[in-house]
Amino acid sequence: MGMESWRSKFISLRCFIFLSLIATHCFLFVQTRALGQVDECSALLQFKESFAINKSVYADPLSYPKVSFWTREGDGNRSNCCSWDGVECDEDSGHVVGLNLRSSCLYGSIDSSNSLFRLVHLQRLDLSDNHFNFSQIPSRFGHDLSSLTYLNLSNSFFSGQIPSEISKLSKLSTLDLSFNYPKFDAYDNTYGISLKLIKGNMRSLVQNLTAIKQLHLSSVEMYSTVPDILVNASSLISLQLDDCGLNGEFPAGIFHLPNLEVLDVEDNSNLTGYFPNFNRSNNLLKKLNVGDTNFSGKLPASMGNLRSLNFLDISLCHFYPLVPSSLGNLTQLNYLHMTLFNDVPNNNSTGQLVSEYSLSWIAILTNLQSLSLGANKIRGKFPSFVANLTQLSFLDLSGNEITGQIPSWLMNLTQLTTLYLDRNNLTGAIPRSLFQLQNLEILYLSYNNLSGQVEFDQFSQPKKLKELYLSYNKLSLQIITNLSATIPQLEVLYLTSCNLTEFPEFLKYQSELRDLQLSNNNIQGRIPKWVWNATRETLVTLDLFSNFLTGFDQNPINLPWQNLYALDLRTNMLQGSLPIPPQSIKNYLVGSNHYSGEISPSFCNLNHLQILDLSSNNLSGMLPQCLGNSIALEVLMLTNNSFHGNIPQMCPDENSLKMVDLSYNQLQGKIPRSMANCTQLEVINLQNNQISDIFPSWLGALPALRALVLRSNRFHGMIRKSAANHDFPKLCIIDLSNNGFSGMLPSNYLENLNSMKFVDKNQQPYFEVFEKLDSSAKYIYAYEYTYSITTFVKGVELKYIEIPYLLRLIDFSSNRFEGEIPAGVIGNLRGLLFLNLSNNALTGLIPSSLWNLTALESLDLSRNQLSGRIPGNLAQLTFLEYFNVSYNHLWGPIPLGQQFGTFLEDSYQGNSGLCGEPLSKKCDSSISLPPSIFEEDEDSGFQIALDWYVVLPGVVSGLIVGVVAGNFWTSKNHEWFLEKFSRKRQPRGTRGRRGHRN
Repeated sequence: MGMESWRSKFISLRCFIFLSLIATHCFLFVQTRALGQVDECSALLQFKESFAINKSVYADPLSYPKVSFWTREGDGNRSNCCSWDGVECDEDSGHVVGLNLRSSCLYGSIDSSNSLFRLVHLQRLDLSDNHFNFSQIPSRFGHDLSSLTYLNLSNSFFSGQIPSEISKLSKLSTLDLSFNYPKFDAYDNTYGISLKLIKGNMRSLVQNLTAIKQLHLSSVEMYSTVPDILVNASSLISLQLDDCGLNGEFPAGIFHLPNLEVLDVEDNSNLTGYFPNFNRSNNLLKKLNVGDTNFSGKLPASMGNLRSLNFLDISLCHFYPLVPSSLGNLTQLNYLHMTLFNDVPNNNSTGQLVSEYSLSWIAILTNLQSLSLGANKIRGKFPSFVANLTQLSFLDLSGNEITGQIPSWLMNLTQLTTLYLDRNNLTGAIPRSLFQLQNLEILYLSYNNLSGQVEFDQFSQPKKLKELYLSYNKLSLQIITNLSATIPQLEVLYLTSCNLTEFPEFLKYQSELRDLQLSNNNIQGRIPKWVWNATRETLVTLDLFSNFLTGFDQNPINLPWQNLYALDLRTNMLQGSLPIPPQSIKNYLVGSNHYSGEISPSFCNLNHLQILDLSSNNLSGMLPQCLGNSIALEVLMLTNNSFHGNIPQMCPDENSLKMVDLSYNQLQGKIPRSMANCTQLEVINLQNNQISDIFPSWLGALPALRALVLRSNRFHGMIRKSAANHDFPKLCIIDLSNNGFSGMLPSNYLENLNSMKFVDKNQQPYFEVFEKLDSSAKYIYAYEYTYSITTFVKGVELKYIEIPYLLRLIDFSSNRFEGEIPAGVIGNLRGLLFLNLSNNALTGLIPSSLWNLTALESLDLSRNQLSGRIPGNLAQLTFLEYFNVSYNHLWGPIPLGQQFGTFLEDSYQGNSGLCGEPLSKKCDSSISLPPSIFEEDEDSGFQIALDWYVVLPGVVSGLIVGVVAGNFWTSKNHEWFLEKFSRKRQPRGTRGRRGHRN
């Protein structure tokens, strides 16, 4: 064989070997790419096994368990995990670099031992919209996954403190920890804890995120300022910090970030800020939301330069009410939400009315899909500019002063799904054309002056109608018998104060109804069985308050609705035993009926019960000893029944109790010492029982207690301060009257009643419990329950249906107190409205320091042994409406002027030494008169020399300038409040009222 032949064969062999090596390498490379790293695939399988799959906790219909399709193949050591759903591998190394398990139905806790942290090459991780059982975010995210550029843990039931190690993920371009707020868990009927950033602050979290493009921390509880270092975040595209408890001033430089498209700081009421001038470089901004913040100032005309803007929410801020017409340049707007307050400096008016003309520029915004102008004081007829907005799907004009009829041209807004016209002055009939809106889903017409007859069959035309609100008008509803399947399947129906005399028969066929309000009607007789047959599984709230109902058909022992949260049957004529609610119940209100018998021990098993109102019935027997042990219970209202025996022990180690009212019963024994554990308790009312005990000084340690009412019991003994210095730090109402207390007035307590020394007018108007009742991922229901109290002021019994937060009251009457009135102590309680020390054995002078109580409306010192003169400076108490010093040992002239000219002779009888008006006994010259209208204040030595008989300029004798407390605090309409918060959640892009965030 020739040399050439061997050379040729050798070359061929070398080529074959070389090609084989290449083929082997390529095979191994492809195999590695396809199969991924063995350890990482194993880690993924272990991750899968650490969670349960539960589809029932997810409302998103697109949710599905991606990990269910992850399986091993081959010999058990190799898996093709790079092809698994949600898994992404690097093409070169085969490492797992991406994991997208969004909405994957995962349920369970995640901790630092989880195999997820073996995926050290991960760059993108999305675990959003799962259920991690309120576990904390492990610190290993920052330690082991340092290559992450994308991290999304939103809406996944994480809770607790965000670990500081997250700030070490310096490569992050997206960080989303949003919407892990306390929310109802439909899986096990519990509420979670919010995700927090309390240790440290927002600056410490973001200071290393120099490449951040999307920073989403919505509903993270942080109570922080917005760090000014974000002004330098030039890559930032989206900043979402809504509902975080932010405070301080928002850095205006953030508005000028060159790439910013989304800015959302809504629902941060303590966050201040203003809008700078916008130039054309801000043209990328698409969403601007500062709704419900403390932003203020003028709206700059340069906002017209934001021509890419499609979402603008400036509602519930404090901008001047003048809106620049340049906003008409924002022709890309799809969403516009404005509520403007009149905060122009030096303008003390209650609000500037807005005319249709001042908003006429809105007619240019023909791309608008959502328009909310609620509570803007728009006056006049229905705004005609709305007729141009034919793309509208959401329209809110509620809470204005719109008059006239609902225009028939609304039928031209064929895309309309949601229409809020409530709380205006609309009149006339509901136009039939309104029911031609085939896409209409939500219709609010409540709180107007609409009249005429409404034939309910009209509501069969909008086939998609889900929520209907007609309450508080002058309508007459004609409900046709046998009206059945033609009515759409409603989810919410409000017919409060609609003159109904019977249950609408079409309810037989409403199998999707969740919220039914028929209160304040004239419905009589029994609740028919067909009302609950259709709604047995769907009904969440039922309000039949104030009708003439006598019972249920067949009188069920257990209420038939399986998922009921809130039941209000108050003020009816219901009889028999208390019906037992389902386990889901949170609010059970059946007060002012004729129920009798005992409370079933079954009520102790209602683990989610928050409000229990059984007041004003004919109930009797002993209270179940387990009744006060519920962890969730907030209000226990049992007043005006015939319960006897001892008060049960209350408040386990963990509790939520805020109000206990056991008044007007026959309860005995002592106040249970376990109430010292009720650290959230605001009101204790035990009046008119037979309780025999000493003063419960240990209750002074309760940090939230504002009202303590022990009237008409058998309390006794001296009131001594406890050794532990329990000072009742927030007490505003204390009524110890009609007991057997003795000794000196408890000045050591009175001097520490700091909440009576001033009035915080920024507080909420009433004592109340406000509850959000989350019934599903789509809906939020809310309930407001205000506390009531009966007091004896101004000589009469006065019942507050709602206790005002401004109420300051001390009533120590009808005891055996003796000694002098502590002048310096009482005179410091400048917030006092009512002071009653009558029917005791008090001696000494009436302190002139009472002049300091400038808010005082009622002062009763009658039936004591007080002596001396009535201090002349008391005539300066311009709000004083009731004054009684009868049956003492007072002498000298009665002060003249202002309120003292209105008091009758009864106020002074039984004091033989008094003289002057209104008594028939005249003051003669032998009686030495005081030198001035004001006596010297023993505390300050202050004296004003005015002749006793000089009437102050501008003061007309007999003029009543005070305000009667019972009329000053009028009742709110709780039905409107309930209705307002029961609206369907709007998507973030079309939110009309506060609701769910996507």
